Amino acid sequence: MNQHGAIDKDPAETAEWIESLDGLIDTKGPARAEYIVERVVEHAASRQLGIPLSLNTPYVNTISVDEEPEFPGDEEIERRYRGWIRWNAAVMVTRAQAEGKGVGGHISSYASVATLYEVGLNH
Repeated sequence: MNQHGAIDKDPAETAEWIESLDGLIDTKGPARAEYIVERVVEHAASRQLGIPLSLNTPYVNTISVDEEPEFPGDEEIERRYRGWIRWNAAVMVTRAQAEGKGVGGHISSYASVATLYEVGLNH
């Protein structure tokens, strides 16, 4: 069974394909094997096979560190905002876990998103 729950109906054939890929890596090198696998995946997509797309992109930051602009906000105030958001999260979770309410949560679920809220609301 693979990571998507599909059962291998022909393990011998699968082993042959994997062995072929290993042979390609051993004889032509990883760069060539990567190129061929990418072409095969592209071809599979053109044939409408349901292969998941990669979540990785070839992103490269084109701005060097010394060319980056200064942070536009007041870091001290924004640190305080995050503290308030975390405090609010703690109070919400505590109230939700009050006896008899039957609901609750985990403080890290709310507190860990504090920076995302702060960026979304203030920038």
